[in-house]
Amino acid sequence: MMKRFHVHISVDNLQDNIRFYSALFGTEPSISKLDYAKWMLDDPYINFAISARGAKPGLDHVGIQVDSEEALIEMNHRLAQADLPAAEQKNAQCCYAASNKYWAVDPQGIAWEAFHSLTTIPVFGQDTAIPTKTESCCAA
Repeated sequence: MMKRFHVHISVDNLQDNIRFYSALFGTEPSISKLDYAKWMLDDPYINFAISARGAKPGLDHVGIQVDSEEALIEMNHRLAQADLPAAEQKNAQCCYAASNKYWAVDPQGIAWEAFHSLTTIPVFGQDTAIPTKTESCCAA
């Protein structure tokens, strides 16, 4: 089982940020839409996403992407050990993907998701999770 760190940042100008992060990572995004871009990098091993959808610019949420339902269940057990509010989502539609997810909020109010992507979808989508201090499609 492999786990990939995930960071999602809300931006005010998508093209300026695509140019910056493409230079930083040395490659163009794996996915590029009018309101969203994502780099699936192996070095560093990260799923790094940005979106321009009207949210306050800055850190949107972080997480761990897993490659199987078994690994997702294991991550849910880890989140449960933190004894913080958590929420489960099945077939969540967000960020041009359908995913099964578990959400938690750390003591600072930062939304964390553990997720297993099932398939791509043609629209950004919108799911909801437990309330946090962030504003996002994925962590309302």
